[in-house]
Amino acid sequence: MPASILVVEDEPAIQMLIATNLRRHGHLVVAALDAETALRQINVALPDLILLDWMLPGMSGLDFARRLRADARTRNVPIIMLTARGEERDKVTGLESGADDYVTKPFSPRELLARIQAVLRRGRPQATEDAVEADGLKLDPSAHRVFAAGSQVNLGPTEFRLLHFLMTHPERVHSRDQLLDQVWGDHVFVEERTVDVHIRRLRAALEDSGLDRLVQTVRGSGYRFSVAED
Repeated sequence: MPASILVVEDEPAIQMLIATNLRRHGHLVVAALDAETALRQINVALPDLILLDWMLPGMSGLDFARRLRADARTRNVPIIMLTARGEERDKVTGLESGADDYVTKPFSPRELLARIQAVLRRGRPQATEDAVEADGLKLDPSAHRVFAAGSQVNLGPTEFRLLHFLMTHPERVHSRDQLLDQVWGDHVFVEERTVDVHIRRLRAALEDSGLDRLVQTVRGSGYRFSVAED
């Protein structure tokens, strides 16, 4: 599935090349030439992943990564460091600053896309196009289809994203606030009870197959996806 990616790169030609390639593969791209601009973008909406150049004007990429890791809101956003520094000690420094991966310039677009997919798969599996299956329920992000007990189920876009998130994070209890951030998006202000409405719609769509039991309510805590009986 498309991921929102913030590209922080001070060389316009490289920034444009990266952004064009990412958009060609369906990703949503926001670009910034420096850390200060990037921070303003993050304050508007949290990206799924940040591509961060080491050498930036003003605040360096290293210092920016450390700042992001020190903030509870941005602590878990995946970061891939981009740099011409290829020495082992530089890679260690980059990773110790909080980067999840390190790509040395020059790099091929295919390599960068593969690294992005790998990092997203580890940190945000719902941002990939891998199909997920559990107990007769299958969700295919690339085709945007859901099958329950072999029959196709029609879901609205929000119910689809909600089910995808739950299926890619099974057996975990998610509060309404967490689901709002992860499914509706950071800085989207809607009522917590909106989650309950969409959970009811999702269960209603799965009811004929009997698989609505997989979407469970944890009283006082939130919701979880589980193949075990509640």
